[in-house]
Amino acid sequence: MRAVTTHYARTAGIRATGNSRGRVLGLLLTLCALTALFATATPADAANTEDAADTPTRAAYLADRLRDNPVHVSDQLPREVPRSTAPDFARIAKKTGVPTYVLVLPLQTGADGRQLLGAVHDRLGRDGLYVLFEGPDIAEARAFGVDAPADAAVTVTQYELPYDAGPLLSFERFADVIAQGGEKATARAEAARETHPDDEPAEMYIGPSDRQNQSFITGILLTGVPLSILLPAAYAGRGRPKKPVLRRSVWGAAVLSAAAVTLTATVVFDQTRSSAAEPPTPADLSARVERVAAGLKQDPVYADPESPRVLDARQLDRLHERIRDFRRSDGGGPVYVSLVPQTPESESAGDSGLFAAAVHAKVGGDGVYVVADPADGTIDVYNHGLRLDGNRLSFDVPDSVTLGDSRADEAGDHLLGERLDALMTFLDDTPRTDRPWSEPAPPAAPSATGETSLPPLFSTDFWPGLFVGAFAALLLSSLVAGATWIVRGVRRRRSPVPEPSGSLPLTAPTEPSVSYLRRTAHAELTALTSGFSDPGDRDRAWDHLDAALLLVDGDPGRVRQPGTDASTLVAVIVLARAGRAALAGDPADLCCGINPLHGPAARRHHVRVSAEGNSRRLLPVCGLCGDTAVAEPRGIPGRLLKLPDPSLGNTRFPYYDVTDGPLTAVPQGIARLIDKVRETAGVH
Repeated sequence: MRAVTTHYARTAGIRATGNSRGRVLGLLLTLCALTALFATATPADAANTEDAADTPTRAAYLADRLRDNPVHVSDQLPREVPRSTAPDFARIAKKTGVPTYVLVLPLQTGADGRQLLGAVHDRLGRDGLYVLFEGPDIAEARAFGVDAPADAAVTVTQYELPYDAGPLLSFERFADVIAQGGEKATARAEAARETHPDDEPAEMYIGPSDRQNQSFITGILLTGVPLSILLPAAYAGRGRPKKPVLRRSVWGAAVLSAAAVTLTATVVFDQTRSSAAEPPTPADLSARVERVAAGLKQDPVYADPESPRVLDARQLDRLHERIRDFRRSDGGGPVYVSLVPQTPESESAGDSGLFAAAVHAKVGGDGVYVVADPADGTIDVYNHGLRLDGNRLSFDVPDSVTLGDSRADEAGDHLLGERLDALMTFLDDTPRTDRPWSEPAPPAAPSATGETSLPPLFSTDFWPGLFVGAFAALLLSSLVAGATWIVRGVRRRRSPVPEPSGSLPLTAPTEPSVSYLRRTAHAELTALTSGFSDPGDRDRAWDHLDAALLLVDGDPGRVRQPGTDASTLVAVIVLARAGRAALAGDPADLCCGINPLHGPAARRHHVRVSAEGNSRRLLPVCGLCGDTAVAEPRGIPGRLLKLPDPSLGNTRFPYYDVTDGPLTAVPQGIARLIDKVRETAGVH
């Protein structure tokens, strides 16, 4: 542009030499040239600037929401924090005594909550206390222009409440601490840190499996206790005249015990919900789909304004161009792209197919519906009504497009712009069909209310518990009768009580919670540390203790901290228990490869490790798992220890598939596990 301008200026100057009129004419020609040049050179830049201005940033969008209402609850979390709870947040916010602005958003991995709050404040331009929830947890709080102990309040909430307290109770505690003032709040935060570092508050809610256990126990007691009164009394009165008063008192005691068990169980096991999540309304469950559908009616590419941007202006223009070209192509049609996170807390429970079907129904137009998750970078494609080969779209889209590769994993935007462009190329090459393709109707999402409702106490395992209780009472009465017969026939002899062998238990949960693993690892590691009573113990179990401490950087207290993953906790438990067994003089080199928490292995066995197909592995097995492998091979997959995969949330896989760390060495023996820990820690 500078060269063209100089050219026009020089030309005008030559023509204007010799008189003032020529100089004026030259100046006018130069201005005209510049005007024409800018008019032809800048339309694209101006259009891009306009597009950027029309697309608000995440912070600007959230600031606009808070300008309308000081509490913004995302419509993406109806199963965990419904939008209908916003008035409850507003009511609690008044207790802080300062202007309070609340944002409840989905968890954004890697996002800087503190920076986001600062940006929202700058755009809103209002001083006050800004609080950010990521899901049900308070992630960050900042005070701008007001005196509020935000950091202390967050600390108290994290230490004083269990992880399942829920957002409203957490915010209630947060507001109470803010209202106390800076000095008292700081003192309370320090006290919370000192009181609860290793003493995690008890969980407030139970799960369906816990309710089944409660029902089972109730059934056992309801038949076991009354029959334990009646059967021994009947045996004791055998051969003696039955007195009516005594007979009525025995029956009365049995009936009263049954009534007491029933009443006590209903009072003690009074939980009705498994979560603090409030039941969502139909409006809560449809809000996000309606928002996305309304956006797609205006623009075929909808980027979630609550999520970080993953497409820049150039990539967005390129995608729009590819969509227009595909729509005009032979056999093509509309393409709708939704850049929206898919989480288990959403209305579709994280099912992108269900989400796409709901959006298609709201948009009311056939087309290819693409769901691109800006959080994890996955891309799913669904054909609703276009003449495209549906099988090719369902099964042949390259993994580099749908899942990404190592470059996409490392990139903050997951290279979604590049991968969506590749997807459009794939759609261009997809064979056309004679008839429109329709996606099969996806299964309905789980009931949001049913997910958090516990089954009644007198259901599920209550009925098997009744039979077990009757059997236990019969067994107990038989033992009492046998003991009575022995006392009457011979002199009772006291048998020595066997000392514990140090062997590990043969039963353990197959899907243990992280809190269970933390408590168990801390207890086992503490017991092993305190078990060293003389220097000779170092030769027998020091390697086990040393390896267990390497896993927690030498600090046993770290096993109780949230940062330690499940596979590390299991490795600590296995090493600590093996060390205790060595101290007790009962060392074992092999650990059960089905579930390392079972303890020592008796032998190696080829076992079936998948319920589908015939996949087998040679693993060491404990006695019980070995018997199961022989008598019921298909029962082994159900006994495998399954741990949550950190990259897939709560999805669980066999322990040797969720990690490449030391725990994978368990099938090779305790000695190999110790070596693997040292190799990982760089200790030789």
